[in-house]
Amino acid sequence: MRFQQNRWAGEGLERSCRGTVAGRITSTRPVEGIELLSAWFAGEAYQRHRHDAYAVCVTDCGVQVFNYRGSVHASTPGQVTALYPDEVHDGRAGTSEGFGYRIVYVQPSLLAEALRVLRGKPGPLPFVEAVSAHPRLRCAVEEAFRARTQSLAMDSVVLDLAEGLLAGEQGGAGPRTSRCVDVRALERARQFLDTERTRVVRSMELESVTGLTRYDLARQFRIMFGTSPYRYLLMRRLDFARERIHRDHPLAEVAYEAGFADQAHFTRAFRSAFGLTPARYRALRRALPAGQRRMEAPAS
Repeated sequence: MRFQQNRWAGEGLERSCRGTVAGRITSTRPVEGIELLSAWFAGEAYQRHRHDAYAVCVTDCGVQVFNYRGSVHASTPGQVTALYPDEVHDGRAGTSEGFGYRIVYVQPSLLAEALRVLRGKPGPLPFVEAVSAHPRLRCAVEEAFRARTQSLAMDSVVLDLAEGLLAGEQGGAGPRTSRCVDVRALERARQFLDTERTRVVRSMELESVTGLTRYDLARQFRIMFGTSPYRYLLMRRLDFARERIHRDHPLAEVAYEAGFADQAHFTRAFRSAFGLTPARYRALRRALPAGQRRMEAPAS
């Protein structure tokens, strides 16, 4: 699904806080309808403003206080803030220590399509509590920042946000969705990911291979294989990398061959998956007797 990029959500935020407060902002430009922003502020963070994206935010430290829909709200570490599009709000620190947060801005058109897949029919965007402890929404924000707006990863993020927003609107009950899957289409997707495991695969490629929309694919793939297409591909890339490590290829070369942007990106992904850095993993492998290394099959 393609769309026209709207005004960057962060532009209004930056204008609203420019020159008024101690703080910092790090953000991405919108990529396929999703923008990521992390920030820390002390005192008044930003004045009244609004943006046309749905915003889901996790407070990382301190107390975040804001006016929204006629009420004052406060969010503490681990809590989630959900702001409906085009609603006026502001923000400030609730204590002298300031507050930090990460926020995902999602174009409503993307959420609308994911919600259509989940509901089985078109419907309105959900209204949810401004502040909650909903784990699905929190995990979706965290996954968005880990994935860095890669296409396949963002499909799952949008789907998880849509499921979390629906659950929030329904008082905690998840959406009732079909468990039916297109087995042949999903097998084509899996085989394609296996074949293309050393590069980044885009959503539109899997849509072409399967005939499914990206959100139908993300939903069905998770049902059939227990994970998202993005995570499946990432693990295949890491399996490929381990094979190269077993053959004593240099780590920088391994990162390049496995399709990672750089060695730092490779190290983060490897450590997140296996709890060890590639260098530590290689050192432990080298500590084994040579005969045992030859006999040991690559870990699955």
